[in-house]
Amino acid sequence: MIETSKKMSGVADAPKEGSSIPAIFVGSFAAFGGILYGYDTGSISGIIAMDMFKQQFATNHYPDGSPYLTSGQTSMIVSLLSAGTLVGALAIAVIGDMVGRRYSLIASCGVFTVGVLLQCVATAIPLFVVGRVIAGLGVGLISAIVPLYQSEAAPKWIRGAVVSAYQFAITIGLLIASIVNQASKSRTDTGAYRIPIAVQFAWALILATGMVFLPESPRYYVKKDKLEAARRSLGRLHALPPDHPIITEELLEIQSNNEYEMSFGKSSLMDCFKTDGRQLYRILVGISIQALQQLTGINFIFYYGTDFFQKSGISNPFVIALVTNIVNVAFTPPGMYAVEKLGRRNLLLLGAVGMCVCEYIVAIVGTALNNVVANKVLIAFVCCYIAFFASSWGPVAWVVVGESFPLRTRSKSVAICAASNWLWNFGIGYATPYMVDSGRGNANLGSKVFFIWGTFCLVCIAFVYLFVYETKGLTLEQVDELYEHVPKAWQSPYFVASHRVVAGGDSDFGDKPDAANIEKVSLEV
Repeated sequence: MIETSKKMSGVADAPKEGSSIPAIFVGSFAAFGGILYGYDTGSISGIIAMDMFKQQFATNHYPDGSPYLTSGQTSMIVSLLSAGTLVGALAIAVIGDMVGRRYSLIASCGVFTVGVLLQCVATAIPLFVVGRVIAGLGVGLISAIVPLYQSEAAPKWIRGAVVSAYQFAITIGLLIASIVNQASKSRTDTGAYRIPIAVQFAWALILATGMVFLPESPRYYVKKDKLEAARRSLGRLHALPPDHPIITEELLEIQSNNEYEMSFGKSSLMDCFKTDGRQLYRILVGISIQALQQLTGINFIFYYGTDFFQKSGISNPFVIALVTNIVNVAFTPPGMYAVEKLGRRNLLLLGAVGMCVCEYIVAIVGTALNNVVANKVLIAFVCCYIAFFASSWGPVAWVVVGESFPLRTRSKSVAICAASNWLWNFGIGYATPYMVDSGRGNANLGSKVFFIWGTFCLVCIAFVYLFVYETKGLTLEQVDELYEHVPKAWQSPYFVASHRVVAGGDSDFGDKPDAANIEKVSLEV
C-alpha cells in the first residue's frame, strides 16, 4: 500500500551497519568527469579573447591592423564542441549497456584526449574545430555516464549530494581554467593558448586511471544477469561482506525490479517514449529540465563572459571572469547540502526565482546606463545570478535526471536527457554571438540578452511546480512506485513508500515474475 497523506521529513537515515563511505567516494571520484567539461568550457572563453590566439587563427583585421575573430568564427569555434557532445551523449544509450558504466568512462577519456591533441597542434581554424568536435564527443560520453554511474552507486540518503558533486566538479574545472587563462594570457608565443588546452590531458589521465580501480555499477551487473559480480560490487560499496543480509536484501530488490521490467522484453530507444510506468512523462521532464538549465543563460557567461565584459567597457575582463568562477565554485556546496534538506523541487523553485530577478536587473541596468556605476551593478548581479544557479539548477538538474528512470531504460533515458542539454548548449553557443554582437546582420542586443534568459527563468518556475517530482530520500526502485501512484507533481512531497523488498516469500510486485522469490514487507521510509 502506498500512502500519500504523510509528508516525508528530513533526510533518509544512513545505515547502521557497514559504511557508505566507499559508495560516496566512488560517486564523488566519478564526478571528476565534470572537471573535463567545466575546464573546456571555461578555457575557451578566455582563449578566444587572447591576442596570440587571434594572431594565429583570425583571418580579419581592423583598420589599425589588429586581428579579430568574426561572429561566425567565434560561434563555430565555441559551439561545435557541443555538436560532438550531442553525439557522444546519445552514443552512451548503446555503449553504456554494452560495456558497462566504468569502461565507458575510460573509453570516453581516450576519445577526449585525441580531441585535445588536435587542438594543441592546430595552426588554423578547420583543424582546431575538428579537435573541438572530437573532444566534445568525449565530453558528451562522460556527461551522460557520470550521473548514471553516480546514481546507481550512491546510497539513497546522500544520493542527491553525490550526483550534485558532478556539477561541483564542473565549477572547479571552470575556475581552474580561468586561473590558467589568467596566468598564460600575456605570453607572447603560442603557449598563451596551447598551455590551457594541454592541461586537459591531466584531467583525462586522472579520471581514466582512477576508474580502473573502482567497482562497476551493481545495477549494471544485475541487468547483465551477473548476480555474483553484483553482490561483490554491492559489498564493496557498503563495506560489508558479499553474503551479508543487507547486501542480499538490496540485491534481491534490484533483481526483482529488473526482472519485472525485463518481463516486457528488451528495451530500445523507443521504449524511452512509451507510456508504461509513465516513462514518456519522465523522459519529457528530463529533456525539458536539461533544456531549461541551458536556457537560463549560464553558458553565455562561461563561453562568452570574458569577451562580453571586454566589450561592455569593463576593465580587467579576465579578472572579472575569474571572480564569476569563484562565485560559481563557492555556492555549489550549499546546493549539494540543500538538495537533501530542502528537496529537489523547493531548491529548483528558489533558484529560478533568484535568477529571474538578477537577470532582469542586469538587463535593465545594462540597457539604461553605460558608466562605471552601471558596470559595477552589472558585475554584482551577474555574480548573484551565478550564485543562485550554482546552488540550484546547476547540480539539481543532473540529480533529477540521474534518479528518475527505471533500470530497464535508465542508460538510454539519461543519454537522451544529456543530449538535450548539449543540443541546447550548441544552439545557444552558436546563436549568442549573432544575438549579442554589433555589426552587419547581428542583433546587437548586448545586455538586453538577459531579458531573454530572465524570461526563461519564469518558465522554469512554472515547469518545476507543475511537472517535477520530489524524489528525496527514495531508493531508485521506490522512485518507480512514486510515479506509478502519485498523479500530480505537486503531490509528490507527501508520498511515503510503505514497502521494501526482503528475501523469502511471495512477490508483491503485482504480476512480476516469481523467480526471485521476493516479498515486500511494510516499512515506512
